[in-house]
Amino acid sequence: MEILGTTLRIYVDDTEALDTTAAFYERITGTPALRFERGGVSVAAVGCFLVMTGPREEIDLLRKVTATVAVRDVTHAHTTLTAAGAQIIAGPVPTPVGRNLIALHPDGSVFEYVDRNPAP
Repeated sequence: MEILGTTLRIYVDDTEALDTTAAFYERITGTPALRFERGGVSVAAVGCFLVMTGPREEIDLLRKVTATVAVRDVTHAHTTLTAAGAQIIAGPVPTPVGRNLIALHPDGSVFEYVDRNPAP
């Protein structure tokens, strides 16, 4: 499984804070935010930063994910993770930019794996 990078997760209280925080990360990265909504959560993806806000119960669930790991292919990641002893707890599912899955590692860590390959 080829790992391309990681994304740092930042949680904010409301959409005003999302806008302010996204603008800060746009300035320091020189990258415009990709904005989307998923499951009631508003997201601004800026470079390697993922800024999120939404209902408390959704955010509390998302906080359990240690990090987002970019991979070349989520299908290959699924195979590799399963063979190594990880439990796939969600996905693979399509996202606005590709596909993702959530895996529980044997040590108890939870990671999201994402690619930029559209769902077939």
